[in-house]
Amino acid sequence: MVEISDVAAEKTKEILSTEGKAEWGLRFYTSGSSCCGPSYGIDIVENPIDGDEVIEKNGTKFFIDKDTVEKLNGMTIDFVDDGQKQGFVVNNPNPPTCGPSCGPSCG
Repeated sequence: MVEISDVAAEKTKEILSTEGKAEWGLRFYTSGSSCCGPSYGIDIVENPIDGDEVIEKNGTKFFIDKDTVEKLNGMTIDFVDDGQKQGFVVNNPNPPTCGPSCGPSCG
């Protein structure tokens, strides 16, 4: 199961309201992969695509495609703003291990 943090839900609500799309949702999907694991994309969409899992949190809708739900199982989608970086993050309690060809970019 994928968890959505309260902070991510509130930030999503703020973004959608600012865009004039308060009734829409955020769709998370796998946008690629590397030796360090998958990369994720986010879109503002009005409706889920067939097969998407729909998660509602604090009045906000999140749509996650079937393949991504499997990859995110047990993970939490959060939002960080620490002065140096700002954005949605996927917190994985079991980060992937990298092979020797990854180099220092992973881990």
